[in-house]
Amino acid sequence: MTLEKLRSTKSLKKLSASQLQSLADEIREFLIHSISATGGHLASNLGVVELTLALHAIFQTPQDKIVWDVGHQAYVHKILTGRKAEFANLRKQNGLSGFPKPTESPHDAFGTGHSSTAISAALGLATARDALGLIHKVAAVIGDGSITGGLAYEGLNNAGRAKTDLLVILNDNQMSISKNVGAVARHLNTLRTTQAYLGAKEDMRSALKKLPVIGAPLFSGIEAVRDRLKYAILPGVLFEEMGFKYIGPIDGHDIPALLKTLRQIKNVKGPVLLHTMTTKGKGYDIAEQSPRSYHGVGKFDINTGEPISATGSPSYTDVFAKALLRKASRDEKVVAVTAAMADGVGLSRFKERFPKRFYDVGIAEGHAVTFAAGLAAGGLKPVVAVYSSFLQRAYDQIVHDVAVQNLPVVFAIDHAGAVAGDGETHQGIYDIAFLSHIPNMTILAPSTGKELTEMLDYAFSLNAPVAIRYPKDDAPEDIPLNPSLHNNINFQYGKKIAIVSVGAMLPTARAVADILEEKGHAPALFNAGILKPICEHLMKKLEKYDYVFTIEDGIKIGGFGERLKSTHTFAFPDIFPQTGTREELFTRHHMDAISIVKKILEATTNGKQKKA
Repeated sequence: MTLEKLRSTKSLKKLSASQLQSLADEIREFLIHSISATGGHLASNLGVVELTLALHAIFQTPQDKIVWDVGHQAYVHKILTGRKAEFANLRKQNGLSGFPKPTESPHDAFGTGHSSTAISAALGLATARDALGLIHKVAAVIGDGSITGGLAYEGLNNAGRAKTDLLVILNDNQMSISKNVGAVARHLNTLRTTQAYLGAKEDMRSALKKLPVIGAPLFSGIEAVRDRLKYAILPGVLFEEMGFKYIGPIDGHDIPALLKTLRQIKNVKGPVLLHTMTTKGKGYDIAEQSPRSYHGVGKFDINTGEPISATGSPSYTDVFAKALLRKASRDEKVVAVTAAMADGVGLSRFKERFPKRFYDVGIAEGHAVTFAAGLAAGGLKPVVAVYSSFLQRAYDQIVHDVAVQNLPVVFAIDHAGAVAGDGETHQGIYDIAFLSHIPNMTILAPSTGKELTEMLDYAFSLNAPVAIRYPKDDAPEDIPLNPSLHNNINFQYGKKIAIVSVGAMLPTARAVADILEEKGHAPALFNAGILKPICEHLMKKLEKYDYVFTIEDGIKIGGFGERLKSTHTFAFPDIFPQTGTREELFTRHHMDAISIVKKILEATTNGKQKKA
C-alpha cells in the first residue's frame, strides 16, 4: 500500500506495522514538500504521523470521533481522510483549512482552532453518545502545550467525575509554539523518566526468577510493595486521582507499540489517558533542531530551510519588539508577559536580554492577563503581548481584573484585523468592538512603524489600561505629514467628503483619496490613531463635511465607525471571514480601494447618506 493508492482509512486496518511505517515515511515526505510550497504548520504534523496512522488503523471515523487539540496537528488526519489532493491549496482562498472543520469533512468531529478545548468537546460528544444510546468511540488528542491551559483541566476533572467512556491521548513533544513552561511541564518531564523505571522492573523480574524456589514469591512480594510506592510517588497519580486510568508513557513513533496499546485500551470502560512521547519536526532534521521556528512556516527551501517569500521589510511585530527593548532598557519596571507565544509576538529578544523580566505562562491567556494585573498592582509595568484572536479567551479577566481596577497593563495586540491563511478561528477583527465598551480602556491603532513606537511610549504614560492593535503585516515607512498622535490631523483638506482611516488601513485610505482626486473630488483624509476615547478634536473637524466615510480593519458591528456615527463604514460584515490573504479578504468584503471608491461615488452622486 502506497499513499497514492490509499482510498480510505479502512485500508489501514489490513496493513502490517512495517507497511504502516513505510506509509508514515511517505506521508512525511509529502508534508515537507507540500508545506514548503504553501506554508503551514510543519513541525507539529511531522511529530504525529505514526500516532495518527495508528488511531485510524484502530478506530473508524467518521463513526468514531477524534477531536484534535490544537487543530493544526491534524494535517495527517486530513491526508488519510481523502483530502490529500487539496493540499496544494492549503490555507488559501476557497482551499483546504489548516484546522479541523466539520463543514469540510464529516471526519472532522469538532472545529478546533484554539487550544485546550478538545477534552471538554470530546466529553460533550461522549455524553451525547451515551444519551442517544449509541456505541461509537470518542478520543481527544491534546498536546503537552495545550494541556497547560486551565480549560483542559476543567475537562479532565469533569470527564473523570462523569466516568463515561473517553480516551484522552496526551501527545507529549515537550514543545508548544514556544518551549513549554511551568509546573505541568515539569510534571511531564518527571513522567518521561518512568520508562527507565519500568525497564528496571523487567530486569529485576528476570534476575529474581532465576533463583530456585524463592525467586517467584520474592518477586511478587517486592512487586506489591513497588506498586504501592509507584502509586505514591509517580506523577501519573495526578491523572489517576482525577478519575482516569493512566497508561504510558509510550513511544509515539513506535507503530507496533501504538497499535498494541490502542487495541488494549479501546474497549476499556471509563476515562483513559494515554501518554505518548513524540518528537516535533520528526523526519526533517532542520525542523527537529529548530521546532519553534518550524511550527508555522511560510514557503521555504527544503534543502536549506530558508524562507522563500520574505520581503525583508520590518513587520509591525519587529517594530514592537525593538520599541519594547528600548523602553525596557530605560525603565527596569517594564516587564513582558506572553502565553507560549514568545516568538510569534516578538518577545524572543526581550527574553534573551531581560530573562528575569520575561514571563511565559504557557497556553493560559486568562491567567496571563490576571497575572499581569497582579504585576501592575505590585508596582511593575507589564506588557501582555498576544494575538488578537487569543485575547478573546481572556475577556473576563480584562474586564474584572484590569479595567475595573484601572491597572496600567499594556496589551500589545498582534495579528489584529484580517489574518491571512488561518481562517475564521484566527481572524483578529473583533478586538475594537469587544474592547471599546470596557470603561477605562484606551485603544490605539498605528498606521506606521513610527506611530507604533510613539504609541508604546504614550501607553506607558497613561498609567491605565491600554490596547495597541496592529496586523500581521509589514509596517509602512513613515509617511510625510504623519499626524500627531494626540490630534488626528488630516493629510489633506477637502470641502465635501471626509475619509477617516483606522490604523493599518491608511494605505488603502490614501489610495481611495488619490483615485477620488483623479476623478475631480477633493476628499479630506484623516488618520484615527486613537480609537477610544474618540478624539473631540476629530469630531469637531468632521462636522463641516457633508459625507464622512470610515475604513477600518475590524467588524462593523460595535466598531469605530459605528461609534463615530459616520455616514458609511467600510468594515467586515456580521460574519466569520474565511481563509485568504489580507488583500483577498478585503476584496471579498468590498474593502479594497476600487470597491470603496465605487461606493463613495454612488453615495455622493445620488445624495444618499448625507448627514442631517
